[in-house]
Amino acid sequence: MADCECLSKCPFFHDQMSNMPSTAELVKKQYCSGPNADNMKCARHMVFVVLGRDGVPSDLYPSETGRADKILAGR
Repeated sequence: MADCECLSKCPFFHDQMSNMPSTAELVKKQYCSGPNADNMKCARHMVFVVLGRDGVPSDLYPSETGRADKILAGR
């Protein structure tokens, strides 16, 4: 899969993960970049697709798909 279009400007990595580079790389490999990445399973990307960049809560973790579902249900 191609790199996520949000990766270069994703506040999750630039703000919340900036002090944890090795953990950030693991998360990126799972959701954002590389042959096994699947951004369709990323909670942040799920909200981004429907609500746009401004609709993504800054504290939403990629693994919080249940929370993303609730955000999208309440729109």
